[in-house]
Amino acid sequence: MTRREFEYSRSNSADAEETAAAILGWLAGEPDMLGRFLALSGLQPNQLRGAANDPGFLAGMIDFLMSHEPTLLAFCEATDTKPERVAAAWRHYSGPGLDSGEY
Repeated sequence: MTRREFEYSRSNSADAEETAAAILGWLAGEPDMLGRFLALSGLQPNQLRGAANDPGFLAGMIDFLMSHEPTLLAFCEATDTKPERVAAAWRHYSGPGLDSGEY
């Protein structure tokens, strides 16, 4: 990996972490949405803090947003975040999919 690739990767990782933190903060301020997320994830509210450091949890949380366009757009509007930034964070945490050509 070249220095430029390393710097790009580190920048993407920081962006993904920042986006994931923004999503978690937004969910915390949306009780109905947070309740739906917790019900779907099987987590209890007291488990959120510990789970926030787990890349698998972050992938699932971002997937929750990505799987429902109105929710994604509500987050983006409320936080002035571009949907492409959420999609980039989603790819960062979820890894390549079957349709990506990367295995």
